[in-house]
Amino acid sequence: MTLPTRMFSILYLALLFFSSCSPPDDSKVLHIQGRTMGTSFSIKLIKGSLDIDYSKIEPGVNELLVEVNRQMSTYQKDSEISRFNQYTGTDWFIISPDFAHVLQQALDISVVSDGAFDVTVGPLVNLWGFGPEHHLDKIPTDDEVIERKKWIGHNKLTVQKEPPAVKKTSAGIYVDLSAIAKGFGVDKVSQYLDSLDLNHYMVEIGGEVRVKGMKGKQHWRIGVNSPNGDALQKVLQISKIALATSGDYFNYFEKDGVRYSHTIDPRTGRPVTHKLASVTVLHDTCMLADGFATAIDVLGPEKGYEFAIKRMLPVFMIIRDGDKFIEKMTPEFEAFVLEN
Repeated sequence: MTLPTRMFSILYLALLFFSSCSPPDDSKVLHIQGRTMGTSFSIKLIKGSLDIDYSKIEPGVNELLVEVNRQMSTYQKDSEISRFNQYTGTDWFIISPDFAHVLQQALDISVVSDGAFDVTVGPLVNLWGFGPEHHLDKIPTDDEVIERKKWIGHNKLTVQKEPPAVKKTSAGIYVDLSAIAKGFGVDKVSQYLDSLDLNHYMVEIGGEVRVKGMKGKQHWRIGVNSPNGDALQKVLQISKIALATSGDYFNYFEKDGVRYSHTIDPRTGRPVTHKLASVTVLHDTCMLADGFATAIDVLGPEKGYEFAIKRMLPVFMIIRDGDKFIEKMTPEFEAFVLEN
């Protein structure tokens, strides 16, 4: 599953990972890294005194991530999601329990965000030149936007969990879980480590993170980059929580003096015009942090902040203000901030 321009909320890698002031001995840290979902992944695991064969952990992680791709990668022609997208019927299509779970969570976020999050938005992303179809020669016409919007809508999908299956209202519906699947992958790896009774780790896939326990004698420290990429905007101190960032730092184009963001609002069919540069969300699961970050990114600084406050979400925003940036965070987020 490659992410760079496929979806309406591309997750910019705005995270740096810090050692604590008193890091554990290198011999006690297992570092696993590789490629998955069109991006990189990294795991830092603090070894304990348990009788565990640590050499088996990396193959176990890789096997798990291969399975997530087999289910939800739109770039694998034989994946579950690709076969569903190619399916022209409108009756129930059998899928795996994990695929059904992620899709249902995505639809739930779509409902609570009034459609700001929508896994069927891919055709609009392509229309505006941010997908694999083509690069724009001209701005889409109103008629082109209206035509593509006929294919968009989370209410055109229905999911059931027993037995796990999904159906669509018409053959043209196209599903892309890129805005939530990385977070799910992080959660799956974390659950695997939990099953081995491992209590101190950090799992990261393409900038989406979940941590547990401690690194040495301190909590894990995560740095959030500034939109300019030349400094840290915030340093967080976290444990037993997940984090996801969605933003539009560099992925946009300008035409006739107008800047067009890659973040497409599925309700309007057009790029967002607000000034939200990035949003970081903390949540118990990385899948929901990932999905909520995308939804808030579409909603923008005002409505997105209201959305976060209503749900008591720990959220940090970086907002463009002319040639500078300003910060905005919910009260729930403040507890995690470690001053630079």
